[in-house]
Amino acid sequence: MNSFTDLLFSGDGASSNVPPEMMVLGLLLAFCMGHVIGWIYMATHMGLSYSQMFVASLVVIPTLVSLTMSLMTGNVVIAFGLLAIFAVVRFRNVLKDTRDTTFIMWAILEGMAAGTLQFSLAILSCICVGLIFLYLRITSFGGRHRFDVVVSLQTEEGALAALQPILRRHSLKIQVAAQRDLPGQTVDLSYRLLLRDPRRSQDLLGELQAARGVGQVSLYHRADEAEV
Repeated sequence: MNSFTDLLFSGDGASSNVPPEMMVLGLLLAFCMGHVIGWIYMATHMGLSYSQMFVASLVVIPTLVSLTMSLMTGNVVIAFGLLAIFAVVRFRNVLKDTRDTTFIMWAILEGMAAGTLQFSLAILSCICVGLIFLYLRITSFGGRHRFDVVVSLQTEEGALAALQPILRRHSLKIQVAAQRDLPGQTVDLSYRLLLRDPRRSQDLLGELQAARGVGQVSLYHRADEAEV
């Protein structure tokens, strides 16, 4: 049993001359840097398209790149072999989810580590990357909860003053998503609302429908802005 353990953690057949503890340190440091990149992306994202899976991939990819460099360190043959494997791989179907691409990259690198007899790197990296994916799943890293419902309605310009108290009574945050002037001094409006109590969304809908000068009211739920 001891000889088997020694083979896994100190007797790699194609050792990269990097101690296991340094490998783990490199993987963890890459994970931390990926976290910083993900947080900055979330804070600065201003576009219409947002993907939680893409943000999660930003956390994992630096770790996989660290694994790649550990594989290639000090061995030109492995470096060329790794490049050849990536060149051979072709996808018949377009992967719409960046998370799927990350898993394929992970599988290739683990096979590379095992095939080049770097057993300690294969085992340690498999554990580290697996724990990262579990952490991302448990914490829902990258998700953003900015509003609960989208309300669309048409109202007369003179009824706008009476509309605001209803929205403020039910909402913590009100954002005008769209506004369009219609003939006859009528305005078509869409609001994004973060509700005080999401369970009372139907009460909000009823009050808006009963309000004078307000018509064509529709309410759409949006539980999470993780994938837009």
